[in-house]
Amino acid sequence: MTIKLSAAALPGIATATVPAYDRAALTPGIVHFGVGNFHRAHQAVYLDALFNRGEGHDWALIGAGVREADEAMRQKLRQQDWLTTVVEQEADASSARITGAMIDYLQPGDSAAVISQLADPAIRIVSLTITEGGYYIDPASQKFDPTHPDIAHDAAHFDEPKTAFGLILAGLVKRREAGVTPFTVMSCDNIPGNGHVTENAVAGLAALIDPALAEWVKSSVAFPNGMVDRITPATSEREKTLLADNFGIDDAWPVLCESFKQWVLEDNFPAGRPALEKVGVQFVPDVAPYEHMKIRILNGGHATIAYPAGLMDIHFVHEAMENPLVAAFLRKVEQDEILPVVPPVPDTDLGEYLALCERRFANPKIGDTIRRLALDGSNRQPKFIIPSALDRVSAGQSAVGLALVSALWCRYCFGTTESGAEIEPNDPNWDRLTRQAKLAKDDPKAWLSMVDIYGDLARQPSFVVAFSNALTTLWAIGTKATLERYLAEEL
Repeated sequence: MTIKLSAAALPGIATATVPAYDRAALTPGIVHFGVGNFHRAHQAVYLDALFNRGEGHDWALIGAGVREADEAMRQKLRQQDWLTTVVEQEADASSARITGAMIDYLQPGDSAAVISQLADPAIRIVSLTITEGGYYIDPASQKFDPTHPDIAHDAAHFDEPKTAFGLILAGLVKRREAGVTPFTVMSCDNIPGNGHVTENAVAGLAALIDPALAEWVKSSVAFPNGMVDRITPATSEREKTLLADNFGIDDAWPVLCESFKQWVLEDNFPAGRPALEKVGVQFVPDVAPYEHMKIRILNGGHATIAYPAGLMDIHFVHEAMENPLVAAFLRKVEQDEILPVVPPVPDTDLGEYLALCERRFANPKIGDTIRRLALDGSNRQPKFIIPSALDRVSAGQSAVGLALVSALWCRYCFGTTESGAEIEPNDPNWDRLTRQAKLAKDDPKAWLSMVDIYGDLARQPSFVVAFSNALTTLWAIGTKATLERYLAEEL
């Protein structure tokens, strides 16, 4: 017997924690672009916890989206009164909570409705989880690309923007015209300096319309940097069934995640903010050390295990960590090449942080998939792996392990696993990557010729040699034997 999730059903749900506040009394303070699993397991959970304390009830969330796929999420959440079941899973325990921090979700494609909501003085923060690939960043330079067709469209059709940045800028302009204080724009994506990156996108679009508008954005709008962390897999029928079987709740799009979560923010909110420090958010003067640690050690670690595991037909992340070769490969690359180029972090032992990441990756209850970790390498590698490799070789140090990570990505993009199974497209640039990977089988430098991805690293002789040797070895003896050779320091 399951209970269909809805506001009316909350009093009858005994298997999960339910909102202790009156949702009808909530008023909006935040518009959030990108209502995906991570947002619902992270920012929405922190706000729900604050609301449960009886505080911040004027900071409720309104969802917004710019992709056609966002409508499917909107419809499912609408049918359950914008509620979400979040299940925290650890090896020895699991618990469920129903969050009610979101009170509406604007229809994707309705630019007028979104801009009107953004212009509302009650909205003081606009937040984003639009993935690493959603910021129109040139991979090699890591700078905003004003030539992208979507950005060009918004510059030419400012009254009908289709990107989050076009909508944000239009909302800011409406507020300026009405004499309303600008809202703060808060990125919650895994990008180094995500506040700066977001500012570059909004101001970069503004510069195409009116240079004076771009200067106003830079001088008047706050873009705090932040580091976010919680492993949150995609939802499938597996997760829905687990929720129904274990908790008796029928949720059309639940979120399963680990119990660990972290959020570090610069305290730069001129229009005000919820008191999130009361529910565990760290407000610090400089987020950069925390960002570097997380992006290079955790996200870089994900990239390190994703491709060898994928090539060996391993499905789940915890299964990869159960494979002695993959686990040892992760630890050696991290200890030898990644940790040494991560700057110190206040009150943090990097070795202990790595051990924490390993335990999190090994959580058997999460059901995180290797395919999810391997997704979108053309956007993720330039942020998670290539900077560490460039730091190493620029200092005259070895990057053999990181070169092997890159070679494994290339081999993965060839499109078949070691068993010959086809790898379904797993990157927005899959066709290009597959084409280059096939050329690289005989000429490894063909892969590094993608200078928009590799930048200066492709011109470092020691890296070119290490990468070429790694890829040649992978094709000659396979993934398992190559990992064994690397671990034996024979690569």
